[in-house]
Amino acid sequence: MISMTGYGYAERHDERFSAVVEVKSYNNRYLDISCSLPGILGQLEAQIRDRLAAVARRGRVEVFVRFRDNEEDLAVTVDKSVVNGYLKAFAELRAHAGIHEEVRLDHLLSREGVLKSERMVDADRAWSVIEPLLGEALQDFVPSREAEGRRLALDIESQIEKIDQCVQAFETHAGEIEETIRNNLKSRFAEVLGNEIDENRVLSEVAVQLTRFSINEEIVRLRVHLDSFREIGFGDGAEGPVGKKLDFLCQELNREINTTGSKSILVEVNQQVVQAKDALENVREQLRNVE
Repeated sequence: MISMTGYGYAERHDERFSAVVEVKSYNNRYLDISCSLPGILGQLEAQIRDRLAAVARRGRVEVFVRFRDNEEDLAVTVDKSVVNGYLKAFAELRAHAGIHEEVRLDHLLSREGVLKSERMVDADRAWSVIEPLLGEALQDFVPSREAEGRRLALDIESQIEKIDQCVQAFETHAGEIEETIRNNLKSRFAEVLGNEIDENRVLSEVAVQLTRFSINEEIVRLRVHLDSFREIGFGDGAEGPVGKKLDFLCQELNREINTTGSKSILVEVNQQVVQAKDALENVREQLRNVE
């Protein structure tokens, strides 16, 4: 069982390069990868996404990359359209105000947008620095998700055990249902017929009532779902994303528990239904963070 919550971090700072890679993940229904990196390194996003998709199957995964090459080139260009716009505006201002001073270079250089600078980064060289840092960050990220997953598994397993105990209580009291129905019917017949009770009539009515109030089928299905949950979540073959499968089983468990509660005529069973629903809600809450 793997959690969708994880964290990894790696950095490098030396005379030539300064780089940071940070990876975070949260619960999400599907895999959603978000990359935040300098625009000049946008072409590396696909490679970063591939690395993340290889280790995460579900969750919101965010990666933050900061990179600087201290020897990178700086390209400076003149935006001629902006310059022409300023020259036209200056000419109109001189004519309007009667100013005879010529436009100097410093007038233009002090204006916003005249010069544009862009750092030139070699993407391959940047990747040679970022890739190993991403690997280091993932070496922390993956184990952190696994460790959190183990903690979740222990908590979920304890809640499943509580549900199992409730089902055991259902089984214990299931046999009392027929006896309770029989006694109730005998009491009603006695009120109407006195001592002239037809035992066959009682048995026939008991059979009819059992089709409405027996919880034996629900108990069988609850056992099957609990066994499946344990096998998928905690069994020897429990690998990879299991969150969706376990959530589906929770829906099935919830259906059978609710049916048991609606059919039960025993206070003891109803009390166990409340406890089972409470434990199941705790399971579903934890499963929201399971991959």
